[in-house]
Amino acid sequence: MRVGTFVLAAQFPGQGPGEALHRAIRSAEVAEESGLDSVWLAEHHFVPYGVCPSAVTLAALLLGRTRRIRVGTAVSVLPTQHPVALGEQAALLHLTSGGRFSLGVGRGGPWVDLEVFGGGLEAYEKGFPESLGLLLDWLREPRVAGRGERYAFQEVAVVPRADELLDEEGTGGRGGPEVIVACTSRKTVELAAEKGLPMLLGMHCGDEEKAEMVALWRSRALAAGHAPERVHGAGHVSAGVAQIADRTEDAVETLVKAMPGWLRQGLGAHVTVDGRHRVMRDPVGYAELLCSLHPVGTPELAADRLAATAERTGITRFALLVEGSGDLVATEENVARLGTEVRPLLE
Repeated sequence: MRVGTFVLAAQFPGQGPGEALHRAIRSAEVAEESGLDSVWLAEHHFVPYGVCPSAVTLAALLLGRTRRIRVGTAVSVLPTQHPVALGEQAALLHLTSGGRFSLGVGRGGPWVDLEVFGGGLEAYEKGFPESLGLLLDWLREPRVAGRGERYAFQEVAVVPRADELLDEEGTGGRGGPEVIVACTSRKTVELAAEKGLPMLLGMHCGDEEKAEMVALWRSRALAAGHAPERVHGAGHVSAGVAQIADRTEDAVETLVKAMPGWLRQGLGAHVTVDGRHRVMRDPVGYAELLCSLHPVGTPELAADRLAATAERTGITRFALLVEGSGDLVATEENVARLGTEVRPLLE
């Protein structure tokens, strides 16, 4: 079992972005100190739901401040950036961190970001497969040309090569960074499976839905010709929420008191690129749902829920939101307890 944190850099009511980012950085540092496996970083634009606009930039900072823990993006949004630029950054972080970087990518949403960064609605609705294919080419090939509808350019050399990471003996032979795809639809699950890429599944999903998505991914990956051992050993990641307390009711109370204000402010700030109507989740109901689905409670209950999810879905990697209290000291304590009290129960 590999347990990590999911960092949104959430800006709670009454807080500034600097406070949210400081809490995000401290939570990652404590995650390493407490023996957790990984830190996964989200990116958002123009909303206080999360104030990190570049997951790869924050990943670079955290990789420089840590020595052991894996740092990944969850996710870098492909429709709002050039896949070659992202591939170059991913290769750089992979090579300079000794292979501790994971690149999570996703389609994002129909937000105004698409207009600001010039991708347009077309990039969101139809362009993700092309962008993902070009990104993978950049991470795997020595030379790449753009031959798609959105990206067309003459062949260029890939510098630096992501697969030129030196091993402990100073020789090459190791591959490029791990690439993971955020999946919220059947179409994206099938695309990830065809490419043989593991999935990141969202914290709004229950175990039954995640198990169905894993089963679909496996069937499609096998049909695409991927080796059975690779298919069944794929490192899918389950996102969730974690809040640890001596009493389960105290953990639930902490989140149900703090999260709705952040959710109402953060989710309510999203603006669609085309004015389409959207229905926002009820913040209190959503916070209560997350508490019921994920490791929120005593260390023993948290470990039991993680083990149950692993048994039902086959997923053994977790990215857990730990900043749900909105408080720096409480977040640091929550991360420390997750690493020192919950993780050992899963070994």
